[in-house]
Amino acid sequence: MVYIAHRGNINGKNIERENHPDYINEAISLGYDVEVDARYIDGDWWLGHDEPQYEIDFKWIEDRDDRLWVHCKNIPSVEYFTENSFKCSEINWFWHENDRMTLTSFGYVWVYPGRQPVLRSIAVMPEREGEDISSCLGICSDVIKKYKDEITQA
Repeated sequence: MVYIAHRGNINGKNIERENHPDYINEAISLGYDVEVDARYIDGDWWLGHDEPQYEIDFKWIEDRDDRLWVHCKNIPSVEYFTENSFKCSEINWFWHENDRMTLTSFGYVWVYPGRQPVLRSIAVMPEREGEDISSCLGICSDVIKKYKDEITQA
């Protein structure tokens, strides 16, 4: 099972800290993968859900490429990844808005809340609908520690 901290949250939503680079680093140091919201604007990279909040260097993403699930939040970020596919081949990124599911650049099925079960998928926020995650490959949640604790103790 892959455990993904949604925007760095592991024990519940923390709007003041989510997507902050230090918060992301904390979740990674605890052994979690992390979904981050990224934007590419005028040659600069930013993290933030509804707007660009935290400017980062692209190297920051590259240095964590084995633990990040990069949710592209604008078209220029998608274009950057597709135009630099060789440089970005180790980065797992995706785009979605209101889709039921999407594929990440690594071929994972990223499933929108309320659409489970989907075999070998990543369940996003399954707690919202009390979804069946028994056939999932991974979970992305604001309460990912709860899932990890429950599953590893079972």
